[in-house]
Amino acid sequence: MSFRRTRAMARKEVLHIWRDPRSLAMALAVPVLLLFLFGTALSLDVDRIPTLIYDADGGSGARELIHRFQGSRFFQIRGMASGPAEIERRIDRNEIFLGVSIPHNYSRQIAAGREAPVQILIDGSDSNTASIAMGYVEALIRAYAFELRKGAQNRKGGGQALVIPAEARLRVWYNSQLQSKNYIVPGLIAVILMIIASLLTSLTVAREWEMGTMEQLLSTPVRPAEMVLGKMLAFFGVGVIDTAIAIAVGILFFDVPMRGNGLFLVASSCIFLFGALFWGIFLSAAARSQLLAFQIGMITSFLPSFLLSGFVYAVESMPPVIRTITHLVPARHFITVLKGIFLKGVGLEVLWVETLFLAVFAALVFVLATRKMKQKVA
Repeated sequence: MSFRRTRAMARKEVLHIWRDPRSLAMALAVPVLLLFLFGTALSLDVDRIPTLIYDADGGSGARELIHRFQGSRFFQIRGMASGPAEIERRIDRNEIFLGVSIPHNYSRQIAAGREAPVQILIDGSDSNTASIAMGYVEALIRAYAFELRKGAQNRKGGGQALVIPAEARLRVWYNSQLQSKNYIVPGLIAVILMIIASLLTSLTVAREWEMGTMEQLLSTPVRPAEMVLGKMLAFFGVGVIDTAIAIAVGILFFDVPMRGNGLFLVASSCIFLFGALFWGIFLSAAARSQLLAFQIGMITSFLPSFLLSGFVYAVESMPPVIRTITHLVPARHFITVLKGIFLKGVGLEVLWVETLFLAVFAALVFVLATRKMKQKVA
């Protein structure tokens, strides 16, 4: 392999990129656009649940329970219902997500120390949000019931104090405020880089065939490996700029904590970029049509990175066969590396398996792209 020929091929691609300012601007603007779009619009936090309350009792006990719902940040009271039928009607219209129905004798039952059931109606069409909302309601009512029992015992006077059998003291590591943006943004960086990198290079070789310049390249002494490496190096600069922009936006705008080693972040990002860029070149070499290469690049980069990487959907909840397939998705390993660096502050001593996979993937795709280029040349 000749460094001189590789550098000449890289220079040719750099000139082509520079003479196409619209594509270059798009390549640099898309990561920022996607980060702002997904980072601000996509949220896994379940709070401010639209809630409607029907109070058939009107007593002090009912008012206290309503006050608990109003004081919680997880519920957004949309008013008082005139009856159970209004709750059902507004749930059907997607105006509210949760309804609370307090029976007419609720305060009397509470004052007498007896059980006072409260009906909770939840829209179960979104099962995940419904289960989380149910947990919020149960925790609120459980805490309120404990205070009622404690107050009733104090009013009776004497007796053993009411104590909780077990008290849980929670300590949340790495994301103490439980903000979903700290979970989403690092994963979003990996998804964006995979999409951009593979799509940037998926058109390079196919464009040479469609424009008729591949025959001119074949008449030169440039070898397939030099051609693949030269094209990758030209787009690697664009990928590095995209990476820097994405990381800067995540840290400065979204205020995602950066607890790990910056040099390890740079090194792992470069390894991931190598693999993604080589993958795009491999697809471009396999398909002589730019349209076909673009479509295959989108299918093999966006869908696996978004659905099978653990970015949004937990890998642990997937079927065993799908979980096995996710191990072949580079974005899954890079997301693990990014979250380890950003949130946990760990380094290569913990993330060496994921880093090794990314390096092996980059080397393997480089070999495949080179062999595919040889077949096309032949």
